[in-house]
Amino acid sequence: MSAAATTPPADDAELAGRHVVLGLSGGIACYKSAELARELVKAGATVQVVMTEAAGQFVTAVTMQALSNRPVYTSQWDARAPNNMAHINLTRDADALLVAPASADFVAKLAQGRADDLLSLACLARPIERCALLLAPAMNREMWAHPATQRNAAQVAADGAVLLGPAAGDQACGEVGDGRMLEPQELRDALIAHFQPKLLAGRRVLVTAGPTYEAIDPVRGITNLSSGKMGFALARAAADAGAEVTLVAGPVALPTPRGVRRIDVRSAQQMHDTVLPLAPRHDVFVATAAVADWRPAQAAGHKLKKADGHVAPAIAMVENPDILATVARLPDAPYCVGFAAESHDLVRHAREKRQRKGVPLIVGNVGPDTFGRDHNALLLVEADGEHEIGNGHKLALARRLVVEIARRLPAAGAAR
Repeated sequence: MSAAATTPPADDAELAGRHVVLGLSGGIACYKSAELARELVKAGATVQVVMTEAAGQFVTAVTMQALSNRPVYTSQWDARAPNNMAHINLTRDADALLVAPASADFVAKLAQGRADDLLSLACLARPIERCALLLAPAMNREMWAHPATQRNAAQVAADGAVLLGPAAGDQACGEVGDGRMLEPQELRDALIAHFQPKLLAGRRVLVTAGPTYEAIDPVRGITNLSSGKMGFALARAAADAGAEVTLVAGPVALPTPRGVRRIDVRSAQQMHDTVLPLAPRHDVFVATAAVADWRPAQAAGHKLKKADGHVAPAIAMVENPDILATVARLPDAPYCVGFAAESHDLVRHAREKRQRKGVPLIVGNVGPDTFGRDHNALLLVEADGEHEIGNGHKLALARRLVVEIARRLPAAGAAR
């Protein structure tokens, strides 16, 4: 199963109020376009489908109409428009025109400015300043690698189109390589990201997420119930906001957010040793990981067996390094944000943690109420007091937190 197949669904209203023209050019990847239309509608968008004649060989207009809940346009001579100018009308109220799949032939058309069907006409006639053009290439690996296609792709990008993919993998022809269209969930998420304000453009953000695992012996260890979902949501939200994001993740089974560099670690010491050299090269460090405070002084080389009388073995413990406090003390420290997952007295413990760590901002939550779940409630604690940023889906909260962090950073010109 691909990572995209396990991506959690977008927040219900992420595309609410957005009008998207979904264009289909010819290619077997049209079967994915049906699911894409469904995903966009579920995310709140109104979707107007436009199909080329070749696309109609792979999926029917009836199918796309049923999924989009709107009549499908297929011909530049369609007389339903009062002025008979469907190629003009289609994009005047659109926020984006997404062509998925975009075949090699269709990309070539756009590169040359040709417009001999309704979809290419609509691309050429769209208001460039307010209707983005996004292309999801889909073709055989040799077609994608051909110099002509590469020239055409570079040209359409230079003309302002956004290329989404392609991905690598198995192809319908039986070959393997670059040229697969991104999965519907990936394209949905890329479109959502396109509409996010780029509040962190030019910034570098380092995020830790998930639990750590401290080995007792080869089969046992000390860990906690952190799922990593909040940290992964924050990494995605920061990337969607234009940041270059590095995610240092403890042992979790979550897909990597698109556009995020991921480094997997296991123990607190490994996380410390990974984060410390990276931190000075980042503008923001957000420590969402639930790092174990203690670890066994020495992990046993073999599984510890029950002793006579079933007496539990004594395990000597040592303190783990304090990653957040160490980063905060660096001479060129980034802006540091800590997380406090508490079981009680949230405000008091979060205040104490902020002072103890020496960081400007602590984000508090009640851990048992959120571990492993998709929703959370966050409290911001800083020197001049605290305030809630509400509760909701972790991704929605992550976007709100990104706004709060961006407000507290120095002016963009001062970014490192």
